[in-house]
Amino acid sequence: METLKQLTTLITGGNSGIGYAAAKKFKQEGASVIITGRNPETVNKAATELGVTGLIADQANLQTLDGLVTLLNAENIKLDAVFLNAGIATFSPFEQITEQHYDEIMDINVKGVLFTLKKLLPIVNDGGSIIFNTSVNATLGMPNSGIYAASKAALIALSRVLATELAPRQIRVNCISPGPVETPVYGKLGMDAEQIASFSKVLSDKILLKRFAQAEEIAQLAVFLAGKNSSFITGTEIVVDGGLTVNPVIN
Repeated sequence: METLKQLTTLITGGNSGIGYAAAKKFKQEGASVIITGRNPETVNKAATELGVTGLIADQANLQTLDGLVTLLNAENIKLDAVFLNAGIATFSPFEQITEQHYDEIMDINVKGVLFTLKKLLPIVNDGGSIIFNTSVNATLGMPNSGIYAASKAALIALSRVLATELAPRQIRVNCISPGPVETPVYGKLGMDAEQIASFSKVLSDKILLKRFAQAEEIAQLAVFLAGKNSSFITGTEIVVDGGLTVNPVIN
């Protein structure tokens, strides 16, 4: 069943991980899909594999965001859903945090997301859906995640304000907060296979369902929030973590 038929959606960071899985699922559900990313090679490769439109935009660079909007306007494209998925995750003990670490995360995860949406909002149709990809780290208190957690908490707070401000346009604004997901992100942190396996086991033991999520499971929720089946849901954070955040209650 094509639940997103005749809808146009844009997914940031759609060239890998959750973004790639979401683009694939959105396409299967009948949507016209646009993915963005900052690496031309990986964006073009993903777009070809998925049969979607790939555009280059680095959300840490506001000029490239202007270029993205110019391209969309030139094609007279209006958006029905925006999945603000792109972001980075790097970790450090609080005592070792540097200004560079702070600036990199906040520029991409907060400033970049905020201005991506601000620039796209004029071409989002009334009755549309805005979806933020956040994280359980915003409330989990995981060691070494201070700046990353703060960036995701900022997006959750922003989403609630926007749900109020955009309600007159019937635009719904929601957050998906995943727990651990099997994506390439851990490799990007510089962890080798043994370290990833060890880290995964420790986390999996804390998850009630005893496994990481698949990217496709997060994508399914994004599809739901983008479509009419979620027409009375706004201003909400939906946690998808296999029971990770409730585990301390039963231990």
